[in-house]
Amino acid sequence: MAERASSGPPRGRRRGSPDTRSAILAAARSSFAEHGFAGTTIRAVAASAGVDAALVHHYFGTKDELFLAALELPVDPRKLIAPAVAGPVEQAAERFLGVFLTAWDDPDIRPSLVAVARGIMDPAANRLLSEGVLPVVIEPIGVALGIDRPAERMPLVASQVIGLILMRYVLVVEPLASMPRDRVIATYAPTIQRYLTGDLP
Repeated sequence: MAERASSGPPRGRRRGSPDTRSAILAAARSSFAEHGFAGTTIRAVAASAGVDAALVHHYFGTKDELFLAALELPVDPRKLIAPAVAGPVEQAAERFLGVFLTAWDDPDIRPSLVAVARGIMDPAANRLLSEGVLPVVIEPIGVALGIDRPAERMPLVASQVIGLILMRYVLVVEPLASMPRDRVIATYAPTIQRYLTGDLP
């Protein structure tokens, strides 16, 4: 008598399923946190998730897209910043802060943004910021603005923005926490604009 076909689950790499995307994201978060953006590969994430690399590309496209998805941001920062990039570079800081504050002051998405900020600023995951957020999200803003030395200028901009996030939204330190947005813009914009277009040492 011929052997009956096994009724157990098929072996091998996992195919697309409702749980596949979650498994890929979990593997990506772990890899980005441990190895940074540069040290993470689509192939390694796929192997960790038990799927083919082609399936990672199917769900997320590029490594940049996978990184942003792994952060679980409530808004796509590239789309959010797009209006700030349009217009004269000499007023870019004011536009950037206006868009930034509109998002962070929105009570519907602020909790999610604060959670992401806490995760990124965790010393155990500091490579997410230095090797992920900076090159994937922050530096391209400088490139789009057409400024010189964006790789040097945009981390300086980020230092101001991260300080603002930490004091106003994470630690909720007064008077910054309740300062009107127009005053926040007037206070921060000159320094950020200098980092964007002013003379650097």
